[in-house]
Amino acid sequence: MRANHKQLSNTLQSRKVFALPYVVWIGIFTVAPLILILLYAFTATGSGGVMVLTAENIARAFSPLYMTVFWRSVWMALLATAVCLLLGYPVAYILSRMKANTAAIVSILFILPMWMNFLLRTYAWRALLDNAGIINQGLMALGLPPVQFLYTSGAIIFGLVYNFLPFMILPIFSVFQKMDTSCIQAAQDLGANKWQTFWRVTLPLSKGGIISGVTMVFMPAMTTFVITRLLGGSHFMMYGDLIEMQFLLLSEWNFGSALAVVMMILTILFMWMMRKYDKEGDGSTLM
Repeated sequence: MRANHKQLSNTLQSRKVFALPYVVWIGIFTVAPLILILLYAFTATGSGGVMVLTAENIARAFSPLYMTVFWRSVWMALLATAVCLLLGYPVAYILSRMKANTAAIVSILFILPMWMNFLLRTYAWRALLDNAGIINQGLMALGLPPVQFLYTSGAIIFGLVYNFLPFMILPIFSVFQKMDTSCIQAAQDLGANKWQTFWRVTLPLSKGGIISGVTMVFMPAMTTFVITRLLGGSHFMMYGDLIEMQFLLLSEWNFGSALAVVMMILTILFMWMMRKYDKEGDGSTLM
């Protein structure tokens, strides 16, 4: 008995050695940057270049001027997430009803643009949506006046949806693939029509994928700054632009870190709400 216990202990110790590189990686590239952000957020440079503790940066981040940018970002991220959900859910459902080979090919078509650099994809759409771009040239060839696509809120929403739609489709599609179809067949056998079956069976069972997709779309959409800069110009500033401006243009690292802390708080609250809403993690508590 003691020999078995000793052997088990040695096995666990050897496995911990394999986990050491991951612990070091997380410590250097995740924990250390978070500590630096918190340090900068709650400190300021006093007289003589001495760092002093202060909550002024956090209080400033909650001022009306910056909260206006914050709520604009929340609204645009929510709108983009809603559009991704309305488009992505039917697509994921249709993919789940295809043959395995066909679904795999179509899935690759959705993933394929993600193999290209994020910045290049956004630049490509900037060229397409430009006043002298292909789309407006086509409109003028049809005798229609050109349309101002770029530097509008619609262009930003379009860019967000284009870049983050796969992050909504794939989690929902994964849930549909694993879904127990016997529940759907049982509902149909009991007399439920297609709408009742979808609302009472299919939708609750796919809740886990919806929550994963919403989380994976909302947070990147909230913090992006490349899309707003290229497609929205300087007309629409979002929270990601605000943070980037503090670090790179104004060199106000303390205030930029405070803004990042506010964003981290939002992320934690959002994740907590999603976790609380989906307590079971299997989509069984939606209805």
